[in-house]
Amino acid sequence: MAQLRALIFDVDGTLADTERDGHRVAFNRAFAEAGLDWEWSIDLYGKLLEVTGGKERILFYIDTYQPPFDPPADLKPWIASLHAAKTRHYKQLLNEGIIPLRPGVKRLIEEARSAGMRLAIATTTTPENVSTLLETALAPDGCDWFEVIAAGDIVPQKKPAPDIYLYALEKLNLKPEECLAFEDSPQGLKSSLGAGLKTVITLNGYTRDHDFSNASLVVDQLGEADAPFQVLSGSAGEAHYFDLALAQTLHRSS
Repeated sequence: MAQLRALIFDVDGTLADTERDGHRVAFNRAFAEAGLDWEWSIDLYGKLLEVTGGKERILFYIDTYQPPFDPPADLKPWIASLHAAKTRHYKQLLNEGIIPLRPGVKRLIEEARSAGMRLAIATTTTPENVSTLLETALAPDGCDWFEVIAAGDIVPQKKPAPDIYLYALEKLNLKPEECLAFEDSPQGLKSSLGAGLKTVITLNGYTRDHDFSNASLVVDQLGEADAPFQVLSGSAGEAHYFDLALAQTLHRSS
């Protein structure tokens, strides 16, 4: 059996609960700044998360909900500009330190790093969003902890297509069976499984009721020694929180 050599993490919803109180708030600030009478509520944003990619999400919202606005002659660059403003607001939120990493994330990453385990990111969010989160919530040199940061539009198709994971595997020069992925959404799970990766799901408020039956393990969080995780699907044995030993056990399981 191949040895476990790398952990590959999704970002939004997996490393941190960035969606509801980060990206959603930033979108609404960008809309207001642009003079748009649009407001993405918590419930509406949960529905919009079915679409991966911020620019794609805006276009889907326009096409599906037909909000009031004066459409520009060329919609694509207008959406790109609106999304750039959203990214600026999102960075401001991260720099304010109001979006911490999820329980157990930093501990697991530090443990893996100390053990010589290779680390990578595979996400649809922009590289700028990734770097800001890692530098503000993980460590000032947090980006350097990851050998590969596969983010944004560097692949033809975003999740649920497997492209971003295949790209990360190529850059790591590793086979799928040498890695373990961490995700939080059905789209992310479909992407990682499509690339042949065993996957751990950490649920969040938006994904708690989704079907993750094909995941190797589904937990509510990675957990800490004094704040154990809850296992929703799969087996964690005697473990009460996710550590490198559990990663190795899952990797060895069929």
